[in-house]
Amino acid sequence: MNVKDSNGAVLADGDSVLVIKDLKVKGSSQTLKRGSVFKSIRVDEDNPEEVECRDGRSTLVLKTCFIKKI
Repeated sequence: MNVKDSNGAVLADGDSVLVIKDLKVKGSSQTLKRGSVFKSIRVDEDNPEEVECRDGRSTLVLKTCFIKKI
């Protein structure tokens, strides 16, 4: 199953992605700013519209429509 970013590029484990829109984080007062880079993402095979990424010690799940591959 192919997981694609907002531009249609295929994503794989270990890729780096860029956030294309300011996003509020649920359950937190934190906001992810546009242009934030996440390295070494993990693709969720069960849901092709989501990827996991690390932000410090916490793990975030991002929708693929808000990211693009670098």
